[in-house]
Amino acid sequence: MAATLAATIAASLPAQPAATTSSVKPTYEAIPASMSKIIDVMAEIPVTSVQIDAMVVSKIIKHGREASFGTGSLLGLDFDGTMEISNCFPLPAFPEEEDKAAKSAAQANYQKRMIGYLREVQGDEYIVGFYQTTSVPLRQSLVELQAFDHERLRHGGIVIIHDPLQAARGIASFKAYRLTPQFMAAHKQKKFNAQSLIEHRITFSSIFEELPIRIHTSALASAFLQMCAEPSPPTTLQTYAAKSAMTIPTPYISLPPDFSHLDLGMPSTMTRSIEHVIEGLDNYRTEENNVAYLSRQIAREKAKADTYVSSRKEENTRRIAQGLPPLPEDDVSRMFKIPPEPSRLESMLLLGQVDASAKHLEESTSTGLVRIFAGQAPV
Repeated sequence: MAATLAATIAASLPAQPAATTSSVKPTYEAIPASMSKIIDVMAEIPVTSVQIDAMVVSKIIKHGREASFGTGSLLGLDFDGTMEISNCFPLPAFPEEEDKAAKSAAQANYQKRMIGYLREVQGDEYIVGFYQTTSVPLRQSLVELQAFDHERLRHGGIVIIHDPLQAARGIASFKAYRLTPQFMAAHKQKKFNAQSLIEHRITFSSIFEELPIRIHTSALASAFLQMCAEPSPPTTLQTYAAKSAMTIPTPYISLPPDFSHLDLGMPSTMTRSIEHVIEGLDNYRTEENNVAYLSRQIAREKAKADTYVSSRKEENTRRIAQGLPPLPEDDVSRMFKIPPEPSRLESMLLLGQVDASAKHLEESTSTGLVRIFAGQAPV
């Protein structure tokens, strides 16, 4: 009975048309001339600014509160020279003693799964860079990660640096950077010795290029914040309570006034900035001692090689004068292990950290001094 019913239903359905092979090639519509300068298919329009969604700002600040140092991926799309960042997600953190290759593989797998989840809900899935929450910029890990993204991301990718110490004082500190062409030229050669830095004119201030940031807030969120900021009339219960107490009801404000700008904040901020400066100077001195030791070792090996070459030349001169055949010239590089010139990248990055910490110390102390004098001035 079941087979007969299935056969009857199948017979009642319209016959499927036979699949025919067509040699017609698909046609693609050209981009209109009015949109050709905006829709950048070949990534020819350089990125000159960064636009961050308010939700992304909130996520990064939340991540900075949970961890003093964190990393995450940025999602978005470039449009008419502006990198629009519409979403982000943090990457898992691992202890420093973990294997570097294992950590990179784990973060890559996590990133791949998150991209798959976003694709399922039709969210933005294009990675345009990464962010870091740190109070010490210009780390070597930051430079290496940005150089790796420069080769595989559109427009080379960008990096957003958020300072959680500034956020604790009520200052949303966000800066967008990307690597400069001269640094990438030296990075492709894998040479950061003194001669390479001079040829490419690289200093700690020319490694990254800062881009202007604009925070984008939706109309609904702006309306909500405006509603919260404006005082609202008192409720019925507040009116009755004020009448019973013979007082005038005051308007109710959803968001209480913020007096964080009146906080001097001198001791903690200045102490932390001074600690960063001292730590950076100690690390720089240690790195310079290592570079000096390697330089002395290279000089000793080169002196031994030069002495051997000069002695062999003198001996061959005497043998030729005596009518004897000269001795063969040996390969000096095989006989003497001359190490390569040490990289100066770490020293340059440490100088950049000291410079950034000193500027931050100058800004915080100058603002604090102005507030102290304003507080002591007679009213």
